[in-house]
Amino acid sequence: MGKFNLLSYIMPPEDKLFFMHFQDSSQTCLKSAKLYDEIMRSTFDEKAKENALGLKKKGKVSYKAVLKQLNKSFITPLEREDIQIIAVQLNKINKKIIKACLLLEVYMINNYTDEMKEQASTLVKATNKLSEIVSRFKKVSDTNEMTQLNIEMKEIEAHGDEIHRRAMHDLFSGKYEALDVIKLRDMYKEIEGALDACYFVTDTILNVVLKQS
Repeated sequence: MGKFNLLSYIMPPEDKLFFMHFQDSSQTCLKSAKLYDEIMRSTFDEKAKENALGLKKKGKVSYKAVLKQLNKSFITPLEREDIQIIAVQLNKINKKIIKACLLLEVYMINNYTDEMKEQASTLVKATNKLSEIVSRFKKVSDTNEMTQLNIEMKEIEAHGDEIHRRAMHDLFSGKYEALDVIKLRDMYKEIEGALDACYFVTDTILNVVLKQS
């Protein structure tokens, strides 16, 4: 029998909207990550650009919805600061992924490195894990479960760090033109930032769960 979670019963219905918006945001992040991964296995074309801009807009809508709900709620299920932090970071993840997509056109990058492709697949794993964690956020009452999910996310993020270090070593090996170094460094930086933000959100959620336990 699952543990009883008092919050889910005493919480005013409108305050459950925060968790719904968090779930929407995390799903948008996952869709953006999958789009970037698809681009890495094919190419960036007009259809990909259209999808990227649509996901950017969707992420912004979810972020604004959280702030709007926060402003009109007298009582919130979580501390206001925690709600804002989670919303900001979820939006940050999506923005960084979409920026990476659009930079491909700006920088006219048509050939993708092995590290770019590996970063993309790792990002899909991270955003998929993020979506799982966010979906359990409202219902979870077992701190051990959330701790384990946080550890799993940390392992994904650590793998992302290793890819980034390897990419930087290759980038400054001398085999790239100076302009290409700048372009690729920016690409790696955006995805690395998105991976870091995925772990930050997970860690924030864990801290919230621990405070409520």
